[in-house]
Amino acid sequence: MNIVLIDDDATFRDILKRSLEKRGHRVVTSEGIHAIEMCATFGDEKPDAILLDLKMPETSGLELIPALRKRYPKVQMVMLTGYGSIATAMEAVRLGANDYLTKPAGTDRIEEALQGKKRPVEPESISAPSLGRVEWEHLQRVYIDCNQNISKAARVLGINRRSLQRKLAKYPPVK
Repeated sequence: MNIVLIDDDATFRDILKRSLEKRGHRVVTSEGIHAIEMCATFGDEKPDAILLDLKMPETSGLELIPALRKRYPKVQMVMLTGYGSIATAMEAVRLGANDYLTKPAGTDRIEEALQGKKRPVEPESISAPSLGRVEWEHLQRVYIDCNQNISKAARVLGINRRSLQRKLAKYPPVK
């Protein structure tokens, strides 16, 4: 499988690349800014799959999905993020991602997603979210609904723009 890995974390990118290469895949990597050009490094062959990070310094994975999907309509696209939320998962799938995984995701799980396999949700893994998690999810939803415009989202929420910026930059509460 020809895989393009787009992530701004160099350590994560290198480890995942080596792990996928050990499994027989050809992998090229990008920090994000040149992602679309990196897809052409397979020569005449097109990429079979694209692994895409959500938050990167120059761009968002959500912004890259439409351009990548337009150029490669049949590619298996999986969004990876350490900032997983229901809002961004729904937006990624709406824009054209096939799957959405939160980090840390093991190579086995990533490979299953790249092959289009879906895992059933285990009933014991479902629990009521904490108040902090509900707040974080709500902030993410409003931010996405405001087209990722911090100032507009802050006005809608009735909070200071810098406060919203700090809250969005944090990892989501685990419980």
